[in-house]
Amino acid sequence: MNRPSSFRRMVAAGMVAALSLLLTACLVSPGKFDASLDVRKDGRFTYAYKGEIFVLGLSELMKMGDKAEQEPFKAICSAENDPDKERPCTKDEIGEQKANWDEEQKSREARSKKDQDMAKAMLGGLDPTDPKAAEELAQRLRRQYGWNAVTYKGNGLYEVDFRVTGQLSHDFAFPTIEKMPSVVPFFVINRRADGTVRLDAPAFAAENSGSPFGSLAQMMAAEGGSKDKMPELPQVEGTFVLTTDAEILANNTDEGPKADPAGKRLVWTISVREKSGPMALLKLWQ
Repeated sequence: MNRPSSFRRMVAAGMVAALSLLLTACLVSPGKFDASLDVRKDGRFTYAYKGEIFVLGLSELMKMGDKAEQEPFKAICSAENDPDKERPCTKDEIGEQKANWDEEQKSREARSKKDQDMAKAMLGGLDPTDPKAAEELAQRLRRQYGWNAVTYKGNGLYEVDFRVTGQLSHDFAFPTIEKMPSVVPFFVINRRADGTVRLDAPAFAAENSGSPFGSLAQMMAAEGGSKDKMPELPQVEGTFVLTTDAEILANNTDEGPKADPAGKRLVWTISVREKSGPMALLKLWQ
């Protein structure tokens, strides 16, 4: 029997697949932050975000997927009466496992190239294997209006200071990154035809079940690794404050609106334990 070998390779393949899914699902995510939005009833607004932004495609986690595929061949067989106990493999078993392993490797290079091309496309042309890619993305952000400071901290993590003032004559979303249209916004404001505006937090919808990296840690443990070997990744932790003199028609805060010198104030404390992100509906002057 060769159950341990097949199982470990199945887990490794699952880990690579999970990494690919994470890359498409949460390419950019928040870490620790403080954010605020001030909306005036005439449509003027100021939005600010100060804290961490994590880019999965530039993190050590993605490199772990390549490593999982590049493990050297090793025949592993289990005892007939104890599937969890390894024993020396016979010559035929080694030959069979090696043939299967060789077959798997035939498609590895093409698959790796496809994954790199996908990551490169989602990063707006930046090559995730290039050490300079992280700083190139930082420079791209600094060129955009509102990004007052962008510092790369390593392992896909950026410290940013963003602030923008404008008029809600159209929709607004944060973040938007040049050449990266697939980024799921942390916060988005939609202007409706009836003079109302709705605030939502799309990037927090996937946090209902906790950290998206938890399943990968479990896979590593099943493969014989340790959760401690997982690269340290940022956890969502922040505060979002909305102030306005407009009418608040709906919101999902725990305490509702409070009096504020700017009119009224809504406060959300955001973490992986929260089941939903901020939501508010405001009535502006038409």
